[in-house]
Amino acid sequence: MNAPVHILNGPNLNLLGVREPHLYGSTTLAQVEARCRALAAELGLACVFRQSNHEGVLVDWVQEARAARAALIINPAGLSFRSIPLLDALKTLDRPVIEVHITNIHRRDPPYQHSLTALGATGVIAGLGPLGYELALHAVAHRLREAATV
Repeated sequence: MNAPVHILNGPNLNLLGVREPHLYGSTTLAQVEARCRALAAELGLACVFRQSNHEGVLVDWVQEARAARAALIINPAGLSFRSIPLLDALKTLDRPVIEVHITNIHRRDPPYQHSLTALGATGVIAGLGPLGYELALHAVAHRLREAATV
């Protein structure tokens, strides 16, 4: 298949494994990336994996995924709860968009319970730790196979 999938990570995820390990665990973003690249290869997906602490950069990367006709997996992190520009960019995609949250945002404090950017997603995976990224890759591969048979 070799279909493109872009995996984008928002603010502070570069500190994964160090920042609040009682919430996010000890797995680093580099470890998440290695797992994602290996699984993407198994699933026949060409993986682009990135992280930025800047909203505009993430919007640019979503637009880049759109131009590449890539599926998208995104962990918008704190931008999930306030970023209309990111939501607007996500709404332009016509490939699967899976939003991933390491924690179960529905069990968090009120400011972290409602993802605005989820309105632009095909599906949301929350609360399963870094495994959520791998499940999102499986979901993307499944959706792309389904679309190819229609």
